Amino acid sequence: MGSPFKDHHHHHHPFSLAKKLIPWTFYAMIPLVLFRLYFYPYPLHNITTPILTSSSSSVSSSTPFVGTLIYLKIKTEETSCDYTTGKWVRDKRGPLYNGSACGTIKEGQNCIAHGRPDMGYLYWRWKPKHCKLPRFEPNTFLQLLRNKHLAFVGDSMARNQLESLLCMLSSASAPNLVYRDGDDNKFRRWYFESHNINISVYWSPFLVKGVEKSNTGPNHNQLYLDHVDERWAADMNGIDMIVLSIGHWFLHPAVYYEGDQVLGCHYCPGLNHTEIGFYDVLRKAIKTTLKALIDRKGANSNGINAFVTTFSPAHFEGDWDKLGACPKTKPYKEGDKALEGMDADMRQIEVEEVEAAKMNSTQLEKFRLEALDVTSLSLMRPDGHPGPYMHPFPFANGVTERVQNDCVHWCLPGPIDTWNEILLEVIKKWDYESRREE
Repeated sequence: MGSPFKDHHHHHHPFSLAKKLIPWTFYAMIPLVLFRLYFYPYPLHNITTPILTSSSSSVSSSTPFVGTLIYLKIKTEETSCDYTTGKWVRDKRGPLYNGSACGTIKEGQNCIAHGRPDMGYLYWRWKPKHCKLPRFEPNTFLQLLRNKHLAFVGDSMARNQLESLLCMLSSASAPNLVYRDGDDNKFRRWYFESHNINISVYWSPFLVKGVEKSNTGPNHNQLYLDHVDERWAADMNGIDMIVLSIGHWFLHPAVYYEGDQVLGCHYCPGLNHTEIGFYDVLRKAIKTTLKALIDRKGANSNGINAFVTTFSPAHFEGDWDKLGACPKTKPYKEGDKALEGMDADMRQIEVEEVEAAKMNSTQLEKFRLEALDVTSLSLMRPDGHPGPYMHPFPFANGVTERVQNDCVHWCLPGPIDTWNEILLEVIKKWDYESRREE
């Protein structure tokens, strides 16, 4: 009698274990499936898109798992990521490109070529609090922008971001410079033959119409706040996606006009104008610009996708011509540095105006707008600027006390590459949404 009992016991045990394990295995797989869908949605498109666009009945009950997959995919895609808050974490992989491999970097931002000795600043990546920011995939970017024209419009930050993007893309496909104009080549266009993509940069440091101060003319900028700058706006019909980036030029002395009236000025002693702050002026300039985009492209059948890159903080710790102007070689840790003062105010205005313009354009189908909110993550990177290495080998003849420093722009490669990683994630999200709407 004892023997069958023992036999039964042996057989029963693994069976009950398997019975227990199967559901758990299934539950354990769900996060993996979610993870796979959320972070790598693209290769799955060809599977999910036909099912999503057809009527719901076509997801037959005989394939509950596929149905679940699609449902999970929709749910996870809807919660969009907030890239604003997070921390910089070490990343031993380093950047996608090196400064010598792409010929589009402005000399002063090619820090390694100019002899910057420390390399630690290249080995960090931004880790948002609530989601993952994948590494930039040049081929995905090129695929999503096939047959399109992307324009960066604004000041030297717009150019800095554009050059970062060109370098990241050139690791997959070579850009050809097809147009250049203006002193210092302020208007340029590159063409990617592999995907029929044009990427341009337009110098427009106020976005609205402006006359920059010069040695021959007045010693202050003149801004016409109710007119968009036609140097770029005239080409608007040929632009599919636009990245706007302004801020630092609003700190310079200027006289502001609205209509034919002088509205006031910023830091213009000797002129009989009312001194007004530049915050309201920045707000008006962005308002005028976004209204022009909505009026001209919203009405247009092909629409436009637009980004406003938020203010990028400078990190001068002393005078711009003193040795240790921005001497740090590591990011700030979480909680070390608060976003406050002018940096916070400039960002706030840009984010508010983007939100207001979104509300004003809800009825427009083909107009998409997002703030590329890079202020906080950039604030945390005092180590990412050229500093004295804006000049080649500034200390070749020994250390001098006075040397010009750039603590505003970003080394390439460097933290600004992250801006384009976020740009790509938003473009991926938009692409996914438009496929779902079709």
